[in-house]
Amino acid sequence: MSVDRVEEAEGVVVAEAATTAAAVHYYAVAPGVRLNVRSGPGTGYPIVRVLPEGAMVPIFCQAPGTTVTGPYGTSNIWDNIDSGEYVSDAYVKTGSDGYIASRCG
Repeated sequence: MSVDRVEEAEGVVVAEAATTAAAVHYYAVAPGVRLNVRSGPGTGYPIVRVLPEGAMVPIFCQAPGTTVTGPYGTSNIWDNIDSGEYVSDAYVKTGSDGYIASRCG
């Protein structure tokens, strides 16, 4: 995928791909946090990798799961950032306490 344009404003990066009409939005992970990425929407799922400090993540869909308290509040919303990869929304600066993407199927 090639990126034609990238914009950043208030912790959100929008990258528009030349091959698709839809933009992919990237959101900032809380400052100073190395965030666990899990294989499903909850703390009971295995950790598949750890995001470094300063990471930005796309959110493809969101799912309910384990309730977690983090820098951005307490939430049971988990963000799907890649195939089989989820992070707690309580650690992602989305600007909302609710769902900002469709629910994962």
